[in-house]
This record gives sequence, structure tokens and C-alpha cells, in this order.
Amino acid sequence: MAGNSPRVGVLALQGDVREHLRVLANLGADARPVRRTSELAEVEGLVLPGGESSVIDKLARAFDLFDPIRAAIADGLPVLGTCAGLILLADRIDGAIEGQRTFGGLDVRVQRNAFGSQTQSFETDLAVPVLGEPPVHAVFIRAPVVTETGPDATPLATLPDGRVVAVEQDNLLGLAFHPESTGETRFHARFLDRVRNRAGVSAPAL
Repeated sequence: MAGNSPRVGVLALQGDVREHLRVLANLGADARPVRRTSELAEVEGLVLPGGESSVIDKLARAFDLFDPIRAAIADGLPVLGTCAGLILLADRIDGAIEGQRTFGGLDVRVQRNAFGSQTQSFETDLAVPVLGEPPVHAVFIRAPVVTETGPDATPLATLPDGRVVAVEQDNLLGLAFHPESTGETRFHARFLDRVRNRAGVSAPAL
């Protein structure tokens, strides 16, 4: 880690990679795309972006990244997963295609495409107590939902009907929505705090 700029990767196989890179760079991170095992080895945190979870799974295996990412998560690498990234972090998934696997690490069960097709996308404001005010304006696009949380996972936000859409566990943070597309930076900042804490480096003074 150079100074207070954590080296953070965004898995760049498919999905909204550029948006995450931009948010992370604006927050002071040394943000870079990750497509190879050598690039994964250089980062101190990883973002799993939105996209298509089954496609990212297949590409991660094709690029020989699946097992290294799974091992890095098990070893405590801080990871932020949004939408498809939440599915990839979940230990258990419903609605998976045949043979689909996840990196795992989050003690949760998720339902793929819980809200239907892309035409049924929606936006709403979420209370997230750990972030304080104002509420988080969340965009859900073919989004998953957490249907079960194990004892090690902590829900951070729910919809009015009680369904969990944000959860964290140790250095892992999973969101069913897309903060990178709405100008919401507090989740990324929380993730970067995890990266810095694991590296033993303090955040820069404001």
C-alpha cells in the first residue's frame, strides 16, 4: 500500500467495472481492473461488480481466477459484492443455472433475479443504520435478495417487507443494489476502511 492509497481491484470479466473503478479512485484508492491471477495477487481488496453471476462464474474459471479468488476470500481478503457480486459471495443460492458455483464466504442464501426481469427494475430509499443519515437511494436491476442469513452474517438494510438487501460478515460486504450508479459512496468507503484496517494503515485526514 503506497501511503494511504489501498490497492483495490475490480474483477473485470463482465459487468459494471468502470463505475466501481471511478468511485474507488475518487475515494483515494489505487483502483485497477483484475483479469489475471498476477493482478489479483497485487491487490489488498476486491470488488465483485454487478453483471450476470453465471457468466462471471464461467469466465473466472476460464481465466483460472475462480480458485485463487475463493482462497483469497477464505484468507480474509476484503471484498465488496454488488448485485451479481452478492450472489458470487453467497454460500448458498436459489435459482442457479446448472453447474453454477460461487466464491462463497458470506453465510447467506440468496435468490437470483428475485424481482423479475430488467423491466421490473425499481428504485427506493433504504435506511442503513450503520451509515447514518441520509437514507441510501438504491437501484435494483434484476437484483437478488437475501432469503436466509446464518449466525455469522449481519443484515445492514431491508426492504419494507423485511427482505434483506445488504449484509456484511467480517471483511465481506454484499449488496443487492448498485450504489456505484447513484453517486452513493458510503458503502465503498466502508469497504476501503476494511482494506486499510487489514493492512494496518489509517485513513487519510480530511
